[in-house]
Amino acid sequence: MATISANYPQPVLVNGFVCRNCTDVDNAKRHIDPAHPKSGPYGIDAATDPTNPKRFIQSGGGLTGTPTRPAKNAAQSTGQLVDIQA
Repeated sequence: MATISANYPQPVLVNGFVCRNCTDVDNAKRHIDPAHPKSGPYGIDAATDPTNPKRFIQSGGGLTGTPTRPAKNAAQSTGQLVDIQA
């Protein structure tokens, strides 16, 4: 008699998600992250999912307000311009 296990012997990848059982595979086929199913398909509800650490990622951060380098003029960047006139 064969033993039935709830989890796969080795994880499988479905749509880029690591799946360990049939429920994970079903969620991944619908583009729902098995690790955070409350985030919904494509993570549309990730902002309201308390189990999803990705909901705290925001644009901006430490590089906001970083000074930009001044543009170089043509004299400083020799060899970068080509004259195509004959």
